[in-house]
Amino acid sequence: MNRRTFVSLSVAGVAAYSLFPVSSHAGFSFFDKHKSVKAGGDVVRIPVANVNDGKAHYYTYKSGGTPVNFFVVKSNDGVIRAAFDACDVCFPAKKGYDQDGDVMVCNNCGRRFHTSRINVEEGGCNPAPLHRTVTGDELVIKVADIASGVRFF
Repeated sequence: MNRRTFVSLSVAGVAAYSLFPVSSHAGFSFFDKHKSVKAGGDVVRIPVANVNDGKAHYYTYKSGGTPVNFFVVKSNDGVIRAAFDACDVCFPAKKGYDQDGDVMVCNNCGRRFHTSRINVEEGGCNPAPLHRTVTGDELVIKVADIASGVRFF
């Protein structure tokens, strides 16, 4: 490969990365961090072992054809929490949150939210709470609860 070809491919790669961001809520991205989940009956079940490490795990569920993105994180107080990857204020930007240690950071405005406050604080730029329960070794989220977040996406 000659230098001109290498430079052209490099520029094309950077352009593709900027056009298709890491967190795409439009349902398509070369770098999408959201793992697709399906319902069994009227609930989505996620093994606790998959989300028990203190890291944010990102999921998407198609509700009526609309991908609804959410994350699950075990906070440092030992509680497994879930929230839509969106908030009441910044959701039109469709950028969601990324994790920085024990906080979730809004990718639009930069506000930071301690993971132990997920599902406790709501409104404003807080990650919009997603009701969940832990039953045995599974995190259980009702499809109806996920569907209530369609408005963000």
